[in-house]
Amino acid sequence: MENGKYVVKPMRYQCRIAGKPANYDVKYPGTYNARRDNLEGFWKPCFGYTHGVILVDVFYENVSKAKMEGTLLETHEKDENVVLEFRPNNGQLMHVACLWSKWTAPGQPDLLSFAAITDEPPAEVEAAGHDRCIVPIKPENIEAWLNPEASDLKAMYAILDDRDRPYYEHRLAA
Repeated sequence: MENGKYVVKPMRYQCRIAGKPANYDVKYPGTYNARRDNLEGFWKPCFGYTHGVILVDVFYENVSKAKMEGTLLETHEKDENVVLEFRPNNGQLMHVACLWSKWTAPGQPDLLSFAAITDEPPAEVEAAGHDRCIVPIKPENIEAWLNPEASDLKAMYAILDDRDRPYYEHRLAA
C-alpha cells in the first residue's frame, strides 16, 4: 500500500533486508522464504512494517526422492532431488503473505526484494516430502496485512493463523 492505495511493484524473490551487506545473499541463501518461527528474529526489521502479498496459483518445492516415495534412504544409490509442483485443488489463486524490503547502498542501485512467509506444512505437503509451506491469507485479511501495526504483532499472527487451507495436489514438475 502506498498513500492508501494498492500498488504492484516488481521485486526480486530473495529478500535482502535494508541495512544488511550485499553478501547476505550468499551468506543467507534461503532468504526467499521467511520462516514464521523467525519473524521476530531475523525478519524483525520487516515484520510489522513492510508486508506484501503475491498471487500464486502453483508453487514448487525441492524434495528428497526417498522422502517423496516414503522409502528408506538406504534403498537409493544416492539421495536424489526431485521438484514437485503443488496446486490447490480448488483452482483458486492464493494470496501469499510476504515481507519485503528496500535495500540501498552508496554507489549501488536500489533493490526491492521480498520473501514469502512459510510455516509448518499441511499433511499432504509433508507426506509428499517437504517440511515447509507458503502461507496463503484470506482475501478479507489483505487490507489489514498490507497495513501492519508493529505495535500489534498479535494481529499479524492472527491473520497468518486464519489462513486459507486448500488441499494441495502434487505431481512431478516437468
